[in-house]
Amino acid sequence: MGHIFDSVVVALQAIWANKLRSFMTVLGNIVAVTSIVTVVTLIQGLDAMVADVIVSEVGADTFSVQRMPLVLSEDDQERNRNNPLITLDEADRVRTFSRHIESVVAEASRSATVSYRTGEFDNVSIRGVTSDYLDLSNVAIERGRMMSRVEMNRSQRVAFIGWALADEIFGDINPLDKTIKIAGVGFRVVAVSEAQGSLFGNSQDNFAVIPLGAYRRLFGARQNLQLTVKPTSTDDMQAAMDDTTVALRVARRLDPSEPDNFGLFTSEMLLELYRQITAGIFAVLVGIVALSLVVGGIVIMNIMLMVVSERTREIGLRKALGARRKDIMSQVLTESITLSTFGGLVGITLGFLVANLISTLTPLPAQLEPWSVVLGIGITAGVGLFFGAYPASRAAALDPIEALRRE
Repeated sequence: MGHIFDSVVVALQAIWANKLRSFMTVLGNIVAVTSIVTVVTLIQGLDAMVADVIVSEVGADTFSVQRMPLVLSEDDQERNRNNPLITLDEADRVRTFSRHIESVVAEASRSATVSYRTGEFDNVSIRGVTSDYLDLSNVAIERGRMMSRVEMNRSQRVAFIGWALADEIFGDINPLDKTIKIAGVGFRVVAVSEAQGSLFGNSQDNFAVIPLGAYRRLFGARQNLQLTVKPTSTDDMQAAMDDTTVALRVARRLDPSEPDNFGLFTSEMLLELYRQITAGIFAVLVGIVALSLVVGGIVIMNIMLMVVSERTREIGLRKALGARRKDIMSQVLTESITLSTFGGLVGITLGFLVANLISTLTPLPAQLEPWSVVLGIGITAGVGLFFGAYPASRAAALDPIEALRRE
């Protein structure tokens, strides 16, 4: 252990003695590792953000029923484009069909203009929901109280609005019990959500939730619905999905030979789809920037060959004094690995700083994972070992007498 430590100290002294050459030697490694860590950090942040959004939208313990199943080709699109709309009657059938189902929320949504006095806010997401929304909603309330089941069942004109919407049209005015106009129709504000932030620069607080009956009076009864189904427990998820499929097939009078004309989605299914879509793209990105590591390794090999040539007399003297072949190889390899790893450490630091700078200036999130740091150090150490092996073997093979004669 002491021998390895001494070799590392000697290697660091050599790096410090030739600072400019050492920097130029590992510049390729620094650029490569900076790129890799930047890409991986942004990918990890994006993955975490997408996972949070999918789980918050679908729910870890719920699944959704939509008009269209997973469409991956034009044939799928053509086959499903005439699928019937999901209806309230079907939501009731699903709710009453299975003992494994606790709640079913029917929801419709679209954009509309919301106004208060002379102020207007365009492109607000208006969501009409049934009363089971009270069992499933995970949006925290900052002020006020959630719409009651009675208000929702009676389709009263009450609204639960997002933080950004409240801030935009009310400013410093207390929004509770004020009447806003959604598509020109008055609704009384009963609650304001806590701020949820933005996703890719789009606010998640620009919404208004109203009873589905009031929504249908505003925008028409023929609305395509999305169902969010909550099983009695997470262990009953598959049974609840199977029962939902049966209930909808019976309601739609589908023959056993006919495929489902609707889609069921869990958060895990959507996450897996996201991973499949992005895995290839991310692998190509990492692969492209990793190519520069090979270039950096070749540079290190050339420099180490030059170092061996410059230190021929030193190597010959060490061998004449009893240094073994493996001692010479160990010293050269240690210098190569230390040099490469030094470049990796600088690259990791720069990569993290660049990723955070991008995260600050753009909507892309950054999340540095410990494994990416270990990977960066491991890869650069491996590059140093691989590309330092040939110079080390050349140094170890030097004849001490010939080496001492060389000027």
